[in-house]
Amino acid sequence: MEKQSHKKDPRFKIAEREAWIGIGLVVFNFIWWFGFAYGMGSGPVEKYEFIFGLPAWFFYSCVAGIIIMVILVIIVVKFFFKDVSFEEEEERGASK
Repeated sequence: MEKQSHKKDPRFKIAEREAWIGIGLVVFNFIWWFGFAYGMGSGPVEKYEFIFGLPAWFFYSCVAGIIIMVILVIIVVKFFFKDVSFEEEEERGASK
């Protein structure tokens, strides 16, 4: 019976959706980091390009990556996440 009450509670649907969005952000972050770190960083050191004194692969994978992720997380939280009450339905009804 416990499972059925969870299925009816709309908070679980919202939480599941937001969890999938979070997983998507993590996967995007890993692909971004891995692509630049091993894509650009696998060549000989003599051929590296530098940005602000850092190897380009490091700058794009770590510095630009964190800036992109912070912006994406702000956008996702502001526009896609919903404020959900943690109180039980019975508690909210009893306190009125």
